[in-house]
Amino acid sequence: QVTLAESGGTLVQPGGSLTLSCVGSRSIFGINAMAWYRQAPGKQREHVASISAGGSTFYRDDVKGRFTISRDYAKRSIYLQMTGLKTEDTAVYFCAAGPRIYEYDTWGQGTQVTVSS
Repeated sequence: QVTLAESGGTLVQPGGSLTLSCVGSRSIFGINAMAWYRQAPGKQREHVASISAGGSTFYRDDVKGRFTISRDYAKRSIYLQMTGLKTEDTAVYFCAAGPRIYEYDTWGQGTQVTVSS
């Protein structure tokens, strides 16, 4: 069982950019799907972006064109590049892994992203 650790969350101004990282405790090669989710205060956790073993990517509509998910097997990591950040992007962001897209059974502890002036 892999464990996941996120990093990179911080305070950023609206319109700014930020890249989150998620590193696995072992190789992520062979994990069929990995993803980023987020949870804002008082709201349910929601899917942000996923990447399949084949490299296909999936995004929620309100981040398309602004966020990019990517993967680096050599570094056992996935990333979430975020641009054009909005106050509504404020949330704790979680990394996840699982057997298929939208079916995740391993979660990191989360990293806080706050978008505010």
